Amino acid sequence: MTYPEYLENDKYLQPFAEAITGRIKRAEEREKQLVGNSSLSDFAVGYMYYGLHKQKDTWIMREWAPNATKIYLTGDFSAWQLREEFVFQNIGNGNWSIELPLKTLKHGDLYKLHVCWNGDSGDRIPAWARRVVQDEHTNNFSTQVWDPQKTYQWKHKAPKKKASFSPLVYEAHIGMATEEYGVGTYENFRKNILPGIKNSGYNTIQFMAIQEHPYYGSFGYHVSSFFAATSRFGTPEELKALIDDAHGMGIHVIMDIVHSHAVKNEVEGISRYDGSLYQFFHDGPRGDHPAWDSRCFDYGKNEVLHFLLSNCKFWLDEYRFDGYRFDGITSMLFKDHGLGSAFSEYKQYYDGNQDDDAIVYLKLANKLIHQVNPDAITIAEEMSGMPGLATPQAKGGYGFNYRLAMGIPDFWIKTIKEKKIEFWHVGDLFHNLSNKRADEQTIHYAESHDQALVGDKTIIFWLLDKEMYYNMHVSHQSIVVENGIALHKMIRLVTLATAGDGYLNFMGNEFGHPEWIDFPGRHNNWSYHYARRQWSLAKNKELRYQFLNRFDQEMIKLFSDHKLLQKDLQYPRVQNANDQVLIFERGKYLFVFNFNPFNSYTDYSFEAGAGKYSVVLDSDSKELGGFGRQQQDQIHHAFKNPEGKTVLSLYIPSLCSFVLERSK
Repeated sequence: MTYPEYLENDKYLQPFAEAITGRIKRAEEREKQLVGNSSLSDFAVGYMYYGLHKQKDTWIMREWAPNATKIYLTGDFSAWQLREEFVFQNIGNGNWSIELPLKTLKHGDLYKLHVCWNGDSGDRIPAWARRVVQDEHTNNFSTQVWDPQKTYQWKHKAPKKKASFSPLVYEAHIGMATEEYGVGTYENFRKNILPGIKNSGYNTIQFMAIQEHPYYGSFGYHVSSFFAATSRFGTPEELKALIDDAHGMGIHVIMDIVHSHAVKNEVEGISRYDGSLYQFFHDGPRGDHPAWDSRCFDYGKNEVLHFLLSNCKFWLDEYRFDGYRFDGITSMLFKDHGLGSAFSEYKQYYDGNQDDDAIVYLKLANKLIHQVNPDAITIAEEMSGMPGLATPQAKGGYGFNYRLAMGIPDFWIKTIKEKKIEFWHVGDLFHNLSNKRADEQTIHYAESHDQALVGDKTIIFWLLDKEMYYNMHVSHQSIVVENGIALHKMIRLVTLATAGDGYLNFMGNEFGHPEWIDFPGRHNNWSYHYARRQWSLAKNKELRYQFLNRFDQEMIKLFSDHKLLQKDLQYPRVQNANDQVLIFERGKYLFVFNFNPFNSYTDYSFEAGAGKYSVVLDSDSKELGGFGRQQQDQIHHAFKNPEGKTVLSLYIPSLCSFVLERSK
């Protein structure tokens, strides 16, 4: 077998060539076993067979429950009684089926399964349910017949992923995207939030918490019904309308897909679905996630692969999502879930602690997704740095389009918490922000939702702390606020400017949303106070949030309009640790940062390309909440110094960053 390209390019991987090529071969063999001479796309159609389906004259429902001895369908139509006329037939291979006259079920009816096994039984939400609702009085969940008179008519085609595409991702939680004390809706997001994302220049939306989950406070990561769009936010048609409108604006829409684990709930979820703990999951201790209090899939089972791969295709097919951000990849890759490991040695990727079945699944999932939609976007949320994860499968990799650079937000929080600004080392900063494998595409971010959850703080909160409560008014003077806002802009710009291939922002962080995220629960008397976004802060002309919001818009627009992430990041022209000045280029754009909180520099000279330079973005401009310490219309000319070198001489204010465009 020919060694994969990424192995050939990294001498430190070559001792593990046998393990790497073995994983490729294992995935190829498993695919052949599953699909034969067909394709993964033809294989992953379980949602067309299982679940409830309306036929010409009847309803038919099928479920896979190999340990079950009897299954009843119960609901509104049976007055929630167990009746023999609503018993499933065992049709072999663990499959069960029931066929009913059309008049039995109507749109909006509620139903469940009652599954019997080995002398015991329990109510269950069907594993392939597409619509699950919660009773507001009892909090119990039921499946709902969804058969509207009119099916949704799509108006727009999904945008094509051009060669110059670099994802500028707006990470969003629809329920939180309201200023009201409650749960936001698909319709609210479509009408009120989506236009702002378009105006801000982001070209991709990443939706969290789409798959149904019983506990709102899980942020959507304890999934119960994998094929049901959460009814908390509205109807399937309203979600489709939201995606459709985004497509009409040229915005790609991806969703967080959670295949790394499942909620433990048995009535609402698929744990002990047919009475056995091992139907979908590993048996014994390996079936329980010790840190997440959830169930761990057994990726070695063909039926589990069929379920999960069908889930990948379903959301692309039914809702026209443009791809996925796969959650919790590290937990899937390692038998111990990577808990407590720093992953400081290459041998940790090939020491037998890896779940080979999960690796096969991830390879197959990426292949399937790109078979269904060649323009699909797949992003791996993975912290171990597993080689080849975001390398194309044609080069021997796992096939993710991008890897989230999860070390960057950790670096920022650690730096802010442990070092005073005057000791920030710009060389160390540039290395940590730009360090990546050449064969992988990465998405950078200063912070996501993770850094905003209770127990941590957003970057703006780390920088300003209690001053946010008293001195965000434009008329108030506070050195803490002024320095913090300046740094907030610089941190975001340098993170984006050093990014490999994409950038991500969690909604509200662009304007420095105050405080943390905390979902309603017993601990806070079920309050929504911290589970919403105060959009009015960014619109208030008397508060400084407006400046952060405006800076983010101009920054994103600059990178979007000029395709800056498509231009190579050059080694710094200047990384002076003593001055705390960092200067580097992407194409004809020069990025200048002065992290020194005390010193501004006049006539700061350094080697540069010949030509004249004009300011295209300045974090210190008055319109963006700065002090306006340099002329925005000034043209800077490179010149020959006495040594014959072409140099540029600039005034670089303290705690300031700006971007210059070079022309001849």
